[in-house]
Amino acid sequence: MTTASLPDGLVLARESPLGPDLGLLMARHSAAMQADTPPESMHMLDAAALAAPTIRFFVLRDAGSPVAMAAIKRHDDTLGEIKSMHVLAETRGRGLARLLLERLMAEARDWGLSRLSLETGAQPSFAPARRLYEAAGFVDCPPFAGYRPDPLSQFMTRAL
Repeated sequence: MTTASLPDGLVLARESPLGPDLGLLMARHSAAMQADTPPESMHMLDAAALAAPTIRFFVLRDAGSPVAMAAIKRHDDTLGEIKSMHVLAETRGRGLARLLLERLMAEARDWGLSRLSLETGAQPSFAPARRLYEAAGFVDCPPFAGYRPDPLSQFMTRAL
């Protein structure tokens, strides 16, 4: 997806997760994860961990303000994982998560990956995320890349 194909005012680009104006996004993501997931079941990465060389981090901006973020973590030559996908609550309902997901899948292909997987919550509060992934062709799978079975985790994957 190119910037030209985004609705007016939206820019989706690769950025550093350490950007000075990303504090609200990071804080909201962290608060949402902590509100519904005990620490032993939480697999969220903080901004410093998202800055690793094996991770590509993206920010969606509306009129210059960051409103959403997501990342791909490369596990090996074929497998990538979606990490830290979050859209600010006040901007939801506009298809922004779908735009992010489409960009992540295109980026994974461009990066030479042939499979994209993810871990998301199994709790009811994560149902919208699971529906988004299912609509994009993700299917349930066993734990991958060092994850262990957890009743609060749902693992999903799709070939690219």
